[in-house]
Amino acid sequence: MRSYYRLSGGGNDFLALVGPSEDPAADEIRSVCSRGLSAGADGLFVLERTAAGARMRYFNADGQAAELCLNGTRCAVRLAHHLQWATESLTIDTGAGPIVGRAVGTSEVALHLPRPEPPRVHDLGENGRELPGWFVTVGVPHFVLPWFETLTQAPVSELGAVLCHHREWGHKGSNIDFVRFIDPHRFEIRTYERGVEAETLACGTGVMAATAVGLAQGELDLPVRALTLGGFELEVDAVSEDNGEDQWSLAGDARLIAEGTLHPGAFDLPPEPQWS
Repeated sequence: MRSYYRLSGGGNDFLALVGPSEDPAADEIRSVCSRGLSAGADGLFVLERTAAGARMRYFNADGQAAELCLNGTRCAVRLAHHLQWATESLTIDTGAGPIVGRAVGTSEVALHLPRPEPPRVHDLGENGRELPGWFVTVGVPHFVLPWFETLTQAPVSELGAVLCHHREWGHKGSNIDFVRFIDPHRFEIRTYERGVEAETLACGTGVMAATAVGLAQGELDLPVRALTLGGFELEVDAVSEDNGEDQWSLAGDARLIAEGTLHPGAFDLPPEPQWS
């Protein structure tokens, strides 16, 4: 049996393990993240205390490690505060480098991190159709697809699943963001996440990627607020650093939901059915 925490960052939900002797195996992660069959989550992270703050290792629901998950990192900050590892800001070491986070009241967490790399225009061909979009990496790859109609009817699950594993991205795939720019300080976003292989209620790296694209297109000016499928808004703004480094902040809902114990049944799942 293993103790765990459940957290949510804007609707992006995670299981967290604190300081185990070794990371769970990929098949264990796939099992416990399975919805309806086990605890269920978009991903899992392992959090360990360090002299500077904490270190997290993040895994998608498919059991594969990912360099960065910003909503997961915001939840890691929330958990570190709950564990009384910090009272104000702390540094979280991630696969994409150190990120400074701080709690904002009882329900929000803000991160400071380097401004994303400049996005590049990347039109994607699919079934004879040209999809004009932008490619940008925010720790992990994103294909941002500007959407000019209501996102209510956007084919996120269908088209997202196809584009996520498009041949252009190689075997690892890319996250797919459907984005509608509303005004210079507001946009809406829905994301199909690789590794989860489904649309999630929010995606922090997707919000950062879409913001970078909106600025490059001249559609946005900081600060901006992004409405996500979970109903929460995430805010992106510029941060003035003493060392002159160009940084952004990402702030929004991050909450501790529950803690409990994973019993053996959480890992003992049946094989996928082989229908006749």
